[in-house]
Amino acid sequence: MTTTDQIPSWKKLSLFAVTWPIFIDSVLRMLLGTVDVFMLSRVSDTATGAVGLANEIIFFCILMFGFVGIGTSVAVSQYIGARREQEASRISALAITINLIFGILVSLALVSFGEPLLQLLNLNPEQIGIASHYLKIIGGFIWIEALSYAISSVIRSTGHTKSVMYVTLGVNIIHMTGNYLLIFGNFGFPQWGVTGAAVSTVISRLLGIIVLIVILYRRIPAPIRHKDYVTWNGSYVKQIMSIGLPAAGEHLSWQSQYLMIISFVNMIGVTALNTHVYVMNVSNYFMALAMAIGSGTEIIVGQMVGAGEKKAAYHRLIKSVRISFILTLVIVGIASLFRYQLIGMFTNDPDIIAVGATIFLLSIVLEPGRTFNTVVINSLRAAGDARFPVMMGVLSMWGVSVPLAYVLGVHFGFGLLGIWIAFAVDEWLRGIIMLLRWRSRAWEKKALVKPLSVSDVSIETQA
Repeated sequence: MTTTDQIPSWKKLSLFAVTWPIFIDSVLRMLLGTVDVFMLSRVSDTATGAVGLANEIIFFCILMFGFVGIGTSVAVSQYIGARREQEASRISALAITINLIFGILVSLALVSFGEPLLQLLNLNPEQIGIASHYLKIIGGFIWIEALSYAISSVIRSTGHTKSVMYVTLGVNIIHMTGNYLLIFGNFGFPQWGVTGAAVSTVISRLLGIIVLIVILYRRIPAPIRHKDYVTWNGSYVKQIMSIGLPAAGEHLSWQSQYLMIISFVNMIGVTALNTHVYVMNVSNYFMALAMAIGSGTEIIVGQMVGAGEKKAAYHRLIKSVRISFILTLVIVGIASLFRYQLIGMFTNDPDIIAVGATIFLLSIVLEPGRTFNTVVINSLRAAGDARFPVMMGVLSMWGVSVPLAYVLGVHFGFGLLGIWIAFAVDEWLRGIIMLLRWRSRAWEKKALVKPLSVSDVSIETQA
């Protein structure tokens, strides 16, 4: 065994090296939806609002695919940290199969029930027609994103975050080119408008998943056998679900309360909806850095916990929170100086620009609070402590965010600003609670796997 082999895997990872490709990848993934909104805003605000809302439903589904991806990421990270690479590969294969099946079921559901779901959100009839058509095309192939999420989670867990970033970059280039050709009918292509945006998205994602599969076989620490994809292992499934199901519960709670609040926005009016869509498309980029630091920290903390280095894991998270908080505050502060220009990229409507610019100022307060959630919750899950975040999340989202959004936004007539104030209160409350949970060190007893001894590593290597 070489000296390099004896170095624990987590010591080979630096937060910066792991995080910056995740950050770029997150930004590029967000661009897939933003490009559609930006280009369609050249067609009409009505089409933009409809597609923006359809993308919220699609994003909700992608979050649901994440419950297997998150569970897999944590389990694979801990197995690699514990030097149990063959088991890491087997649990990866099983997770990919589970997510593919789940994705196919979601695709069938969106094609069959997409329009009734849109009707529940108080969307006007014209926008329902546009959104339903877009949703059927994207939704019919959403299984591609389910497969992509699982494979990307496995590749990232090994520390090879750059590979996923490069694939997402390629997908974006293909998507933007397809939009340019198919939305506006350039260079002799058909002018399909909303349909063109949907078709371009599907084609780019399909090409991306092909490349990800190739990368998976090159980056996985131990070979995946074909039978691993169809071999049911109850122990592996339990480990994935012990993290994934609580994560799914939290995501389901967040997105369902978000869709409920969107119905409040629709009650306020079409202008409020269009403003919200534009502001959210920019605000998502504010979150990207915290999301990247959270994901990078999750990978490192997971490997540390798998290796039994819990003290190192504790201090790694505290440092990551400080870095994320400061950087997020700086980014949002700078963006607020250009708030009118940012909204003006999407529309010339003075009412939308005025309200949107005010909400950008509020983001200076909101986004640092969201940082606590993004970074701390990821590390709690990485340590195996997945139930506490979902319990507190449900209580805060439905006990604070939803009722406060209705009271401020609708009842007292503060409109969209009142709804975003409710978002800020919820994020800060949950963020502080999560940080206190981490400091309590209750997560130290919840690791999924135990590290192998030196003799065990030698036996497994010989096998």
